[in-house]
Amino acid sequence: MRIALTHNLRLSDLEEEAEFDTQETVNALAGAIERLGHRLERFEVSGPASRTVARLEAYSPDLIFNTAEGRRGRFREAFYPALFDELGFPYTGSDAYALAITLDKQLTKLILAKHGIRTPGWQYVEKLSELTAENLHFPVIVKPNFEGSSKGITQDSIAETLEEVHEKVTQALAKYPAGVLVEEYISGRDLTVPFLAAVDNDYDGVLSPVEYVMDPATTEGRKYQIYDYELKTKHNTAVRVRAPASISAKTAEDVRKMAQTIFQVLDCRDLGRIDFRLSDAGVPYFLEINALPSLEPGAGIYAAAELDGLHLDGVINSIIQSAAKRYKIKDSARRQGKPARKTGPLRVGFTYNVKRVKPTVDASEDSEAEYDSPATLQAIREAIASWGHEVVDLEASPELPSVLASTPLDVVFNIAEGFKGRNRESQVPAMLELLDIPYTGSDPATLSIALDKALAKKIVRQAGIHTPNFQLMITGKERLNKDFTTFPLIVKPVAEGSSKGVVSKSVCHSEAELREVVKEIASKYQQPALIEEYIRGREFTVGLLGERRPRVLPPMEIVFLDKEEKNPVYSFQHKLDWTDRIRYDAPAKIEPALLERLRTAARGSFMALGCRDVARIDFRMDDKGRIYFIECNPLPGLTPGWSDLVLIAQGAGMDYRGLIGEIMAPAIRRYKEREARRAADEQPPAKVILEKSAQEKAAGEEKSGNGHHGTPAPVSGDPRTEPKPS
Repeated sequence: MRIALTHNLRLSDLEEEAEFDTQETVNALAGAIERLGHRLERFEVSGPASRTVARLEAYSPDLIFNTAEGRRGRFREAFYPALFDELGFPYTGSDAYALAITLDKQLTKLILAKHGIRTPGWQYVEKLSELTAENLHFPVIVKPNFEGSSKGITQDSIAETLEEVHEKVTQALAKYPAGVLVEEYISGRDLTVPFLAAVDNDYDGVLSPVEYVMDPATTEGRKYQIYDYELKTKHNTAVRVRAPASISAKTAEDVRKMAQTIFQVLDCRDLGRIDFRLSDAGVPYFLEINALPSLEPGAGIYAAAELDGLHLDGVINSIIQSAAKRYKIKDSARRQGKPARKTGPLRVGFTYNVKRVKPTVDASEDSEAEYDSPATLQAIREAIASWGHEVVDLEASPELPSVLASTPLDVVFNIAEGFKGRNRESQVPAMLELLDIPYTGSDPATLSIALDKALAKKIVRQAGIHTPNFQLMITGKERLNKDFTTFPLIVKPVAEGSSKGVVSKSVCHSEAELREVVKEIASKYQQPALIEEYIRGREFTVGLLGERRPRVLPPMEIVFLDKEEKNPVYSFQHKLDWTDRIRYDAPAKIEPALLERLRTAARGSFMALGCRDVARIDFRMDDKGRIYFIECNPLPGLTPGWSDLVLIAQGAGMDYRGLIGEIMAPAIRRYKEREARRAADEQPPAKVILEKSAQEKAAGEEKSGNGHHGTPAPVSGDPRTEPKPS
């Protein structure tokens, strides 16, 4: 089968990502699925849903293996299953309804209470004024109502008096305003009961209870033996799973029967996990259910499954087979009763400029610095082909217009830099638009604007984003703007990329130096020079993927290592040889507030410039923490292991093939939209056909009294593949 693994990747230790999957978990799941003989693609779904939809539509999986938790809101776990249902894709796990209910601890308890399931006493609180706790037995535990992974649960969550309850509820509501649960604390042990629907046993797939055993050395001094957030994150090695749980056969049977009822009542599918508290008196109490349980290596579901002879691959296979059975997916891996989707291969044109002249480190030769080496081109070809597509090479030479007009193509993957002038990057996309061929990347207008750094700054500044003060000089004799009150200033070509023209002497400390550098740039590059304020401070670059609501990848920081260099700049020399001179921190080691400011500035710049599919945006931060837009590259380099965007993607847990697939997915979506429009245009509405037929019949009868005269000219060829008129 073609399987898509949808997940949220944990990139930090922030609590908001506590339920996300680590890279280790994703690799373990992917490895198991591939060992089972399936074709797999990884889909990290953080970011705009439109990007996920485009990629899924492009890949068209037979089944989605879903572990995505969602990022925000009370219905976050339900979001992606609801989306998959709308798109018509089969997926593993419970549906949106079950996930929404089970994430709500209060609602789950209310439903189960009607079926005789024993739970600790509780009160749900959305406002402090609602808190009474009159009928609860102390101590009680205060926990978020809509969180998992023990988020919000610490040793301080337990209250022994009414006064403490008010204090802890106030604190909890401040952090979790959606509502908190005040629940009687049951002294005892933690049991968990996993569920695999495909396992044939007397309990409809409910596995044997397993037990969490805490290391006494770690928990010494703790008043309450609870599996709290600190144990799940900082001291996770201090907790092991005992399988089976050390309980009597009668207790094990009671717990499994109780779990069986719960899974059936809540309509959980394929897999799940229920947490119980076994009191000191041996009485089991339901605590909560997780219909989207962790599948990280070492999780309780694997320990319980081993008792039934299933190891990791067997657990993953049982989940897949359970979902395949529900959706009636046969071994042929085709969905039954679903509309056919075009999965490929597509004919993907690959437009590029090949680097034949190697740049020199001193920047005396940089004419083809923006072009791509044969090794980079081969890496991109292989990545495109790995998605099942046919790649057609199209070097951006003067012959390209005639080649494009005579070559059948579905989409084009474009990295061509063009020939000359400040509109050079827009030349190939403009030709593709003329021929109505969908392509990757931004349109001609955005590419032209972004290459002109001064014009880009004007637009970004209008969007409310800081830019350094700047000025253009054509000859070096122009008057220097009054905005420049102090040196140093930095000088660079206005319409070049890959740091061309940016060298150590680009940072000028006097007006005489500045005018000399301007003259050199104007002479060498035949274009105006851009003069900017030099922003002292940290340098960041941010990658973005998607269309109208792009996914912002974690920023990368360019760290300058030479402490004696007072005014460092990310120069042409750095990009050719960065060993021992700079360090790339991907992702950047920054606090959440700065991360959010960078994301906002990057997204705002991307949208202001009208970027599409992919871009990389550079920023500097001054000593006051202000973020300054430096430039935008909507046609960023894609050299494996070297280009900034590739390093950024690696830091976000995305491999090279995945990055190329992400860039390509929106273009494939646009291709499908174009085909749908063409199909609609070729088929006139039924009423028009009937009216035309009646008119032709009447005209024919008037002329000859019987039938039609003449035969319409036959239409030959596929309008998609026929050469287009010039």
